Amino acid sequence: MRTLHQYLVRQTLATVVMTVGVFTGILLLGNVLREVTLLLLNEQVRAVTVFKALGLLVPYVLVFALPMGLLTAMLLTFGRLSAEQELNAMRGGGVSVVSLVTPVLLMAVGFSCLSGFINLYLAPSCRMAYKDMLAELRQVRPATVLTAGRFVKDIPGYIIYVSKVTDAQMHDVLISKVDKEGEVTTILQAARGVVEPGPETNQFVLRLFEARGSTLEKGVLQAMPFYAGEAEFILDLPKQRARSIKLNEMTFFDLLEERRRVEQLMGGALGLEARLLPAGARDKVLAPLKVQLHHQVAFSFACLGFTLIGIPLGIRSHRKETSVGVAVALVLVLVYYSFFILADALATRAQWHPWLFCWIPNFLFQGMGMWLLWRVNRQ
Repeated sequence: MRTLHQYLVRQTLATVVMTVGVFTGILLLGNVLREVTLLLLNEQVRAVTVFKALGLLVPYVLVFALPMGLLTAMLLTFGRLSAEQELNAMRGGGVSVVSLVTPVLLMAVGFSCLSGFINLYLAPSCRMAYKDMLAELRQVRPATVLTAGRFVKDIPGYIIYVSKVTDAQMHDVLISKVDKEGEVTTILQAARGVVEPGPETNQFVLRLFEARGSTLEKGVLQAMPFYAGEAEFILDLPKQRARSIKLNEMTFFDLLEERRRVEQLMGGALGLEARLLPAGARDKVLAPLKVQLHHQVAFSFACLGFTLIGIPLGIRSHRKETSVGVAVALVLVLVYYSFFILADALATRAQWHPWLFCWIPNFLFQGMGMWLLWRVNRQ
């Protein structure tokens, strides 16, 4: 029996490593293409920064990749054992399915504990660090403000257009000075220009060459074009907006502290004003916090639910094709995740108790998995 358990655990672990690695790579690729690679191409971010971003993204994508990989591994492993008659041979030796899969279920419990640590602490912490890093990379810099091919209106008092940017050189620059009423007072065109550091940290210098321009009043030219030759403008960088922290970037303990703070603010701190609030206002404010708290805890049990339902489905499918196992896994994952999406969509409707939707897939998958496992064990 010990030999069978070791054999089954080795087969399952090998498949889990493969499937989790595949799903992690796919999810990482989607995030990298959407955010990090654009920064790498447009802002000349160093490759070291990209690898750091990947490292911070891994715990976040593992939240989804680990349950998906575990479910796929169950379907593939037990589907192959059933198709190759290995499972029948084991059962013919007097070994029940339940006793055979006991170490796999214990392994699923261990993965659930790991998933709990990732969900409650590691993933939110890494996600916050990742978003902070992106915000830092996206800090307003002259090279990123003056984007080629668009009119830049973020700089106070000016509208700037650059036709082409190569290295540190800007070509065909058009700069318009705007008054407080939004009227253009001066237009200056230059064949080329460069950006240099300004006298203060929130400023930069735009130096233009081969420039010529005109003055306007109420949109009408007031004089013949003048030739400036070389012109220099000291411009203010656009103000950087402060990044707001989202609920999914908070750890479980941060959410508890935030909930306590909100309850204190709406209860004792507001006093009479709190009692004058409309009925249900307090629950409406706290509902998103409750949903995120239940989301993090409930999602930690996905590994156990997917394992329980994946084992009997793999045995009953009698198929060893990888494509079939992956297809079934994706359908089950879609059903499971849909409840969490619904809970997030209803987060502000406290009267519907949206946090309860986070637990429905766990009860559904675990209950159905135990029933199917019992049916398979009786056959």
